[in-house]
Amino acid sequence: MSEEKKIILVTGGSGLVGSAIKEVVEKDKNSQEEWHFISSKDGDLSVKADTIRIFENYKPTHVIHLAAMVGGLFHNMAHNLDFFRTNFLINDNVLHTAFETGVEKVISCLSTCIFPDKTKYPIDETMIHNGPPHDTNFGYSYAKRMIDIINRGYYEQYGKKYTAVIPCNVFGPHDNFHLQNSHVIPGFIHKFYNAKMSGSNEITILGTGKPLRQFIYSFDLAKLIIWVLRNYNDVEPIILSVDEKDEVSISRVATLVAQAMEFHGSIKFDIKAADGQLKKTATNRKLRSLMKEKFEFTPLPVAIKETVTWFNNNYQKIRK
Repeated sequence: MSEEKKIILVTGGSGLVGSAIKEVVEKDKNSQEEWHFISSKDGDLSVKADTIRIFENYKPTHVIHLAAMVGGLFHNMAHNLDFFRTNFLINDNVLHTAFETGVEKVISCLSTCIFPDKTKYPIDETMIHNGPPHDTNFGYSYAKRMIDIINRGYYEQYGKKYTAVIPCNVFGPHDNFHLQNSHVIPGFIHKFYNAKMSGSNEITILGTGKPLRQFIYSFDLAKLIIWVLRNYNDVEPIILSVDEKDEVSISRVATLVAQAMEFHGSIKFDIKAADGQLKKTATNRKLRSLMKEKFEFTPLPVAIKETVTWFNNNYQKIRK
């Protein structure tokens, strides 16, 4: 007897991770899977009526929930309330509509920034609710944490196995390259591009450059999320991150972006600006223990170079 066909709806389907998933599944087609990628053009997921209409239109059996209001450190600091309210509405609408329409499985996307500010390292999946997140992004962090709470509720009351993945910092083609509202790597890429094009011999980075971060290439994350869809059936969340040894400083990231962009000027750091958390080191021990074959992550210099190349080739149409 053939396996029942999965109808998979990807929210945030035109964004960084959604675009990567789309490219991966198009290269490795599965006849038992029908994929649909939606964006904000299809409706506002913070509005219940729009969410219901979308689910009625596609009738998904599985959902990969990537849609969110996102932004970089300084945008979060200025709009914590907006980040909480909008993301909570989106998440509750998607999960409840999935429940109402009989969706079998929902995989939501969290972030390592949701973990407690004061904690021991490396962080793992059991530590999400052990203390308050960093003050700079408490709105986004608490809204994302609530997904784990809601997932538990649907399992305990209705036996639904909705789960969540927790990636480290993601970057790659189709990212948001806005200079003020982007994350670290896309922001650096745009900043170094502008400096190079203007002929500047110096660039200033906000902060000390000392914080440590783990970065995952969007195509690596896409492959892991697809693996979760097909193989992981636990309600408890799972961290999707590069290894602990791959953690790098922000100053090292700036150097790698400068090299990839072929910017040969000097890099200075504005030490008066906020750094955010010093580190967010996460362990992928659970992921490694469950995957039968060892997953090879794209080396950071290679992934940054590919992203810079994509940025240069698509500058006129990128999100900037």
